[in-house]
Amino acid sequence: MTSASTPASVARTEPVRAAEGGAPRSAAALAYLRHAAGKVAGAAVSLLAVLVTSFFLFRIIPGDPVKAMTHGLPTSAEQLATLRHQFGLDQPLLQQFADYCAKALSGDLGTSFQFRAPVGELIAQKLPATLLLTGTAVVLYSALGLWLGTRSAWRHGSLGDRLNTGVALTLWSVPSFWLGLLLIIVFSVGMGPIPGLFPTGGMESGTGETGFGYALDVAHHMVLPVLTLVAVGYAQTLLVMRSSLLDEMGGDYLTTARAKGLRDDAVRRRHAVPNALLPTVTMVFINLGHVVAGSILVETVFSWPGLGGLFYQALSVPDLPLVQGLFVVFAGAMIVMNLIADLLYPLLDPRVGR
Repeated sequence: MTSASTPASVARTEPVRAAEGGAPRSAAALAYLRHAAGKVAGAAVSLLAVLVTSFFLFRIIPGDPVKAMTHGLPTSAEQLATLRHQFGLDQPLLQQFADYCAKALSGDLGTSFQFRAPVGELIAQKLPATLLLTGTAVVLYSALGLWLGTRSAWRHGSLGDRLNTGVALTLWSVPSFWLGLLLIIVFSVGMGPIPGLFPTGGMESGTGETGFGYALDVAHHMVLPVLTLVAVGYAQTLLVMRSSLLDEMGGDYLTTARAKGLRDDAVRRRHAVPNALLPTVTMVFINLGHVVAGSILVETVFSWPGLGGLFYQALSVPDLPLVQGLFVVFAGAMIVMNLIADLLYPLLDPRVGR
Protein backbone atom coordinates (compact mmCIF):
# COMPACT_ATOMS: atom_id res chain seq x y z
CA MET A 1 0.00 0.00 0.00
CA THR A 2 2.78 2.39 0.89
CA SER A 3 4.68 1.87 -2.34
CA ALA A 4 1.48 2.24 -4.37
CA SER A 5 0.37 5.41 -2.63
CA THR A 6 3.73 7.17 -2.89
CA PRO A 7 3.52 8.03 -6.63
CA ALA A 8 0.00 9.35 -6.19
CA SER A 9 1.05 11.58 -3.34
CA VAL A 10 3.99 12.86 -5.37
CA ALA A 11 1.71 13.56 -8.31
CA ARG A 12 -0.66 15.48 -6.08
CA THR A 13 2.08 17.59 -4.53
CA GLU A 14 3.93 18.43 -7.74
CA PRO A 15 1.28 20.88 -9.05
CA VAL A 16 1.18 22.55 -5.64
CA ARG A 17 4.94 23.01 -5.68
CA ALA A 18 4.83 24.29 -9.23
CA ALA A 19 2.14 26.76 -8.30
CA GLU A 20 4.06 27.85 -5.23
CA GLY A 21 7.19 28.36 -7.34
CA GLY A 22 5.30 29.94 -10.21
CA ALA A 23 3.68 32.68 -8.14
CA PRO A 24 6.97 34.42 -7.22
CA ARG A 25 8.19 34.08 -10.79
CA SER A 26 4.97 35.62 -12.11
CA ALA A 27 5.18 38.45 -9.60
CA ALA A 28 8.82 39.07 -10.54
CA ALA A 29 7.96 39.07 -14.25
CA LEU A 30 5.08 41.48 -13.66
CA ALA A 31 7.31 43.78 -11.62
CA TYR A 32 9.91 43.73 -14.38
CA LEU A 33 7.28 44.54 -17.01
CA ARG A 34 6.09 47.52 -14.95
CA HIS A 35 9.69 48.65 -14.54
CA ALA A 36 10.36 48.28 -18.28
CA ALA A 37 7.14 50.07 -19.27
CA GLY A 38 8.01 53.02 -17.04
CA LYS A 39 11.50 53.27 -18.48
CA VAL A 40 10.28 53.04 -22.08
CA ALA A 41 7.69 55.74 -21.41
CA GLY A 42 10.36 57.93 -19.86
CA ALA A 43 12.60 57.41 -22.89
CA ALA A 44 9.74 58.42 -25.21
CA VAL A 45 9.16 61.61 -23.23
CA SER A 46 12.89 62.36 -23.33
CA LEU A 47 12.94 61.89 -27.09
CA LEU A 48 10.02 64.28 -27.46
CA ALA A 49 11.87 66.81 -25.32
CA VAL A 50 14.90 66.39 -27.59
CA LEU A 51 12.77 67.18 -30.66
CA VAL A 52 11.45 70.35 -29.03
CA THR A 53 14.88 71.41 -27.80
CA SER A 54 16.63 70.71 -31.10
CA PHE A 55 14.17 72.91 -32.98
CA PHE A 56 14.05 75.96 -30.72
CA LEU A 57 17.62 75.86 -29.36
CA PHE A 58 19.31 76.31 -32.72
CA ARG A 59 16.90 79.06 -33.77
CA ILE A 60 18.71 81.41 -31.38
CA ILE A 61 22.08 80.94 -33.13
CA PRO A 62 23.07 84.28 -34.65
CA GLY A 63 23.34 84.45 -38.41
CA ASP A 64 21.10 84.15 -41.44
CA PRO A 65 21.37 80.65 -42.97
CA VAL A 66 20.04 81.89 -46.32
CA LYS A 67 22.69 84.61 -46.59
CA ALA A 68 25.34 82.13 -45.48
CA MET A 69 24.33 79.79 -48.31
CA THR A 70 25.10 82.51 -50.87
CA HIS A 71 28.69 82.78 -49.51
CA GLY A 72 28.68 86.58 -49.78
CA LEU A 73 27.73 86.61 -53.46
CA PRO A 74 25.58 89.50 -54.70
CA THR A 75 22.00 88.37 -54.17
CA SER A 76 18.83 90.34 -54.65
CA ALA A 77 16.06 90.53 -52.08
CA GLU A 78 13.81 88.53 -54.41
CA GLN A 79 16.35 85.71 -54.62
CA LEU A 80 16.73 85.64 -50.83
CA ALA A 81 12.95 85.51 -50.47
CA THR A 82 12.78 82.64 -52.96
CA LEU A 83 15.37 80.67 -50.99
CA ARG A 84 13.55 81.29 -47.71
CA HIS A 85 10.31 80.08 -49.28
CA GLN A 86 12.06 77.03 -50.76
CA PHE A 87 13.35 75.96 -47.34
CA GLY A 88 10.17 76.94 -45.48
CA LEU A 89 11.85 79.69 -43.47
CA ASP A 90 9.14 82.21 -44.35
CA GLN A 91 6.44 80.22 -42.54
CA PRO A 92 5.35 80.97 -38.97
CA LEU A 93 7.58 79.39 -36.33
CA LEU A 94 4.86 77.08 -34.98
CA GLN A 95 4.11 75.84 -38.50
CA GLN A 96 7.80 75.13 -39.04
CA PHE A 97 7.89 73.24 -35.74
CA ALA A 98 4.82 71.15 -36.62
CA ASP A 99 6.28 70.24 -40.01
CA TYR A 100 9.64 69.42 -38.41
CA CYS A 101 8.11 67.08 -35.81
CA ALA A 102 5.92 65.33 -38.38
CA LYS A 103 8.88 64.68 -40.66
CA ALA A 104 11.24 63.69 -37.83
CA LEU A 105 8.81 61.12 -36.43
CA SER A 106 8.55 59.58 -39.90
CA GLY A 107 12.35 59.41 -40.23
CA ASP A 108 12.77 62.45 -42.48
CA LEU A 109 15.33 64.81 -40.93
CA GLY A 110 15.05 67.36 -43.72
CA THR A 111 17.44 68.65 -46.39
CA SER A 112 20.76 70.30 -45.63
CA PHE A 113 21.00 73.95 -46.60
CA GLN A 114 24.68 73.92 -47.56
CA PHE A 115 24.99 70.42 -49.06
CA ARG A 116 21.54 70.34 -50.68
CA ALA A 117 21.23 66.67 -49.73
CA PRO A 118 19.02 64.73 -47.29
CA VAL A 119 20.32 64.97 -43.72
CA GLY A 120 19.84 61.23 -43.21
CA GLU A 121 22.13 60.43 -46.14
CA LEU A 122 24.82 62.81 -44.90
CA ILE A 123 24.73 61.23 -41.45
CA ALA A 124 24.88 57.72 -42.93
CA GLN A 125 27.96 58.69 -44.95
CA LYS A 126 29.88 60.05 -41.95
CA LEU A 127 28.68 57.55 -39.34
CA PRO A 128 31.15 54.69 -40.13
CA ALA A 129 34.18 56.93 -39.56
CA THR A 130 32.83 58.09 -36.20
CA LEU A 131 31.94 54.56 -35.11
CA LEU A 132 35.43 53.38 -36.00
CA LEU A 133 37.21 56.15 -34.12
CA THR A 134 35.09 56.55 -31.00
CA GLY A 135 34.10 52.87 -30.86
CA THR A 136 37.75 51.87 -30.67
CA ALA A 137 38.43 54.54 -28.06
CA VAL A 138 35.41 53.61 -25.91
CA VAL A 139 36.34 49.92 -25.84
CA LEU A 140 39.92 50.75 -24.87
CA TYR A 141 39.23 53.34 -22.18
CA SER A 142 36.34 51.38 -20.66
CA ALA A 143 38.52 48.26 -20.31
CA LEU A 144 41.46 50.32 -19.04
CA GLY A 145 39.30 52.23 -16.56
CA LEU A 146 37.68 49.07 -15.17
CA TRP A 147 41.01 47.32 -14.77
CA LEU A 148 42.87 50.23 -13.17
CA GLY A 149 39.87 51.16 -11.01
CA THR A 150 39.69 47.62 -9.66
CA ARG A 151 43.41 47.51 -8.94
CA SER A 152 43.42 50.93 -7.29
CA ALA A 153 40.47 50.16 -5.01
CA TRP A 154 41.79 46.76 -3.97
CA ARG A 155 45.10 48.34 -2.99
CA HIS A 156 43.72 51.69 -1.88
CA GLY A 157 46.19 53.95 -0.17
CA SER A 158 49.17 52.38 -1.90
CA LEU A 159 51.61 54.23 -4.14
CA GLY A 160 49.99 52.70 -7.22
CA ASP A 161 46.53 53.84 -6.11
CA ARG A 162 47.68 57.40 -5.50
CA LEU A 163 49.55 57.48 -8.80
CA ASN A 164 46.64 56.09 -10.81
CA THR A 165 44.14 58.44 -9.21
CA GLY A 166 46.37 61.49 -9.61
CA VAL A 167 47.09 60.81 -13.28
CA ALA A 168 43.41 60.09 -13.98
CA LEU A 169 42.23 63.31 -12.33
CA THR A 170 44.87 65.33 -14.18
CA LEU A 171 43.98 63.92 -17.60
CA TRP A 172 40.25 64.21 -16.89
CA SER A 173 40.66 67.94 -16.26
CA VAL A 174 42.60 68.51 -19.49
CA PRO A 175 40.51 69.82 -22.44
CA SER A 176 40.47 67.20 -25.17
CA PHE A 177 41.20 69.69 -27.96
CA TRP A 178 44.22 71.06 -26.09
CA LEU A 179 45.62 67.57 -25.54
CA GLY A 180 45.01 66.76 -29.20
CA LEU A 181 46.88 69.87 -30.34
CA LEU A 182 49.74 69.02 -27.97
CA LEU A 183 50.01 65.49 -29.39
CA ILE A 184 50.02 66.89 -32.92
CA ILE A 185 52.86 69.29 -32.05
CA VAL A 186 54.95 66.58 -30.38
CA PHE A 187 54.25 63.47 -32.47
CA SER A 188 53.13 64.84 -35.86
CA VAL A 189 55.18 67.99 -36.38
CA GLY A 190 58.02 66.79 -34.15
CA MET A 191 59.73 68.47 -31.24
CA GLY A 192 63.44 68.36 -30.44
CA PRO A 193 64.73 64.80 -30.68
CA ILE A 194 61.19 63.46 -31.25
CA PRO A 195 60.52 63.13 -34.99
CA GLY A 196 57.09 63.44 -36.59
CA LEU A 197 55.74 59.91 -36.43
CA PHE A 198 52.03 60.25 -37.19
CA PRO A 199 49.87 62.16 -39.69
CA THR A 200 48.51 65.53 -38.66
CA GLY A 201 44.93 64.73 -39.60
CA GLY A 202 42.48 62.96 -41.82
CA MET A 203 41.53 59.31 -42.05
CA GLU A 204 43.79 58.14 -44.89
CA SER A 205 46.74 59.29 -46.96
CA GLY A 206 44.88 59.09 -50.27
CA THR A 207 47.50 56.87 -51.91
CA GLY A 208 44.88 54.52 -53.32
CA GLU A 209 45.95 51.50 -51.29
CA THR A 210 43.48 48.71 -50.70
CA GLY A 211 43.15 45.71 -48.44
CA PHE A 212 45.67 45.30 -45.63
CA GLY A 213 47.68 48.33 -46.72
CA TYR A 214 44.59 50.55 -46.48
CA ALA A 215 43.78 49.15 -43.01
CA LEU A 216 47.31 49.96 -41.82
CA ASP A 217 47.04 53.46 -43.25
CA VAL A 218 43.75 54.11 -41.41
CA ALA A 219 45.18 52.63 -38.19
CA HIS A 220 48.20 54.94 -38.53
CA HIS A 221 45.89 57.96 -38.76
CA MET A 222 43.83 56.73 -35.80
CA VAL A 223 46.66 56.55 -33.27
CA LEU A 224 46.70 60.16 -32.06
CA PRO A 225 42.91 60.82 -31.99
CA VAL A 226 42.28 57.50 -30.24
CA LEU A 227 45.07 58.24 -27.75
CA THR A 228 43.49 61.63 -27.05
CA LEU A 229 40.05 60.13 -26.41
CA VAL A 230 41.44 57.31 -24.25
CA ALA A 231 43.61 59.64 -22.15
CA VAL A 232 40.68 61.94 -21.39
CA GLY A 233 37.96 59.28 -21.13
CA TYR A 234 39.35 56.44 -19.03
CA ALA A 235 39.53 58.50 -15.84
CA GLN A 236 35.77 58.65 -15.33
CA THR A 237 35.37 54.88 -15.54
CA LEU A 238 38.36 54.39 -13.25
CA LEU A 239 37.00 56.70 -10.56
CA VAL A 240 33.48 55.25 -10.66
CA MET A 241 34.74 51.66 -10.49
CA ARG A 242 37.17 52.52 -7.70
CA SER A 243 34.45 54.20 -5.63
CA SER A 244 31.99 51.35 -6.14
CA LEU A 245 34.51 48.69 -5.20
CA LEU A 246 35.60 50.60 -2.09
CA ASP A 247 31.96 50.59 -0.93
CA GLU A 248 31.82 46.80 -1.36
CA MET A 249 35.12 46.00 0.36
CA GLY A 250 33.65 46.34 3.85
CA GLY A 251 30.90 43.79 3.17
CA ASP A 252 30.48 40.79 5.46
CA TYR A 253 30.19 38.47 2.47
CA LEU A 254 33.82 39.17 1.57
CA THR A 255 34.92 38.26 5.09
CA THR A 256 32.90 35.04 4.82
CA ALA A 257 34.51 34.25 1.46
CA ARG A 258 37.98 34.73 2.93
CA ALA A 259 37.04 32.59 5.94
CA LYS A 260 36.17 29.77 3.54
CA GLY A 261 39.76 29.80 2.35
CA LEU A 262 39.39 31.62 -0.96
CA ARG A 263 42.44 33.41 -2.22
CA ASP A 264 42.42 37.21 -2.33
CA ASP A 265 42.31 37.30 -6.14
CA ALA A 266 39.34 34.91 -6.18
CA VAL A 267 37.48 37.02 -3.59
CA ARG A 268 38.00 40.12 -5.70
CA ARG A 269 37.18 38.51 -9.04
CA ARG A 270 34.24 36.29 -8.05
CA HIS A 271 32.57 38.29 -5.28
CA ALA A 272 33.62 41.94 -4.95
CA VAL A 273 33.89 43.02 -8.59
CA PRO A 274 30.52 41.59 -9.78
CA ASN A 275 28.70 43.45 -6.99
CA ALA A 276 30.58 46.67 -7.71
CA LEU A 277 29.85 46.61 -11.44
CA LEU A 278 26.25 47.82 -11.25
CA PRO A 279 27.01 51.57 -10.98
CA THR A 280 29.62 51.16 -13.70
CA VAL A 281 27.06 49.69 -16.11
CA THR A 282 25.52 53.14 -16.51
CA MET A 283 28.94 54.60 -17.30
CA VAL A 284 29.69 51.91 -19.87
CA PHE A 285 26.37 52.40 -21.67
CA ILE A 286 26.74 56.18 -21.60
CA ASN A 287 30.13 55.68 -23.22
CA LEU A 288 28.48 53.46 -25.84
CA GLY A 289 26.06 56.31 -26.51
CA HIS A 290 29.08 58.53 -27.14
CA VAL A 291 30.15 56.14 -29.89
CA VAL A 292 27.45 57.63 -32.13
CA ALA A 293 27.92 61.20 -30.88
CA GLY A 294 31.65 60.97 -31.36
CA SER A 295 33.82 63.84 -30.16
CA ILE A 296 33.24 67.10 -31.97
CA LEU A 297 36.39 68.81 -30.74
CA VAL A 298 38.72 65.85 -31.29
CA GLU A 299 37.34 65.12 -34.76
CA THR A 300 37.70 68.79 -35.67
CA VAL A 301 41.28 69.05 -34.38
CA PHE A 302 42.37 65.92 -36.27
CA SER A 303 40.21 66.65 -39.36
CA TRP A 304 38.54 63.28 -38.92
CA PRO A 305 35.71 62.88 -41.49
CA GLY A 306 33.02 61.88 -38.99
CA LEU A 307 29.85 63.23 -37.45
CA GLY A 308 31.75 65.55 -35.11
CA GLY A 309 33.36 67.41 -37.98
CA LEU A 310 30.04 67.48 -39.82
CA PHE A 311 28.37 69.02 -36.77
CA TYR A 312 31.06 71.71 -36.61
CA GLN A 313 30.53 72.54 -40.29
CA ALA A 314 26.77 72.71 -39.80
CA LEU A 315 27.12 75.09 -36.83
CA SER A 316 29.35 77.47 -38.78
CA VAL A 317 26.61 78.25 -41.35
CA PRO A 318 24.23 77.62 -39.44
CA ASP A 319 22.73 74.71 -41.38
CA LEU A 320 19.59 74.29 -39.26
CA PRO A 321 18.27 70.96 -40.65
CA LEU A 322 21.69 69.33 -40.40
CA VAL A 323 22.36 70.68 -36.90
CA GLN A 324 18.91 69.57 -35.72
CA GLY A 325 19.27 66.14 -37.30
CA LEU A 326 22.68 65.52 -35.76
CA PHE A 327 21.46 66.74 -32.36
CA VAL A 328 18.52 64.32 -32.50
CA VAL A 329 20.80 61.42 -33.50
CA PHE A 330 23.32 62.21 -30.76
CA ALA A 331 20.71 62.60 -28.03
CA GLY A 332 18.69 59.64 -29.30
CA ALA A 333 21.73 57.37 -29.06
CA MET A 334 22.27 58.42 -25.44
CA ILE A 335 18.59 57.86 -24.60
CA VAL A 336 18.59 54.39 -26.16
CA MET A 337 21.80 53.34 -24.39
CA ASN A 338 20.50 54.63 -21.07
CA LEU A 339 17.23 52.75 -21.64
CA ILE A 340 19.13 49.50 -22.29
CA ALA A 341 21.10 50.02 -19.07
CA ASP A 342 17.85 50.59 -17.13
CA LEU A 343 16.37 47.40 -18.60
CA LEU A 344 19.47 45.40 -17.66
CA TYR A 345 19.60 46.59 -14.04
CA PRO A 346 16.92 44.19 -12.72
CA LEU A 347 18.68 41.29 -14.44
CA LEU A 348 21.98 42.17 -12.76
CA ASP A 349 20.45 43.02 -9.38
CA PRO A 350 16.96 41.63 -8.59
CA ARG A 351 16.44 44.35 -5.99
CA VAL A 352 16.13 47.00 -8.73
CA GLY A 353 12.60 47.59 -9.95
CA ARG A 354 10.94 45.61 -7.18
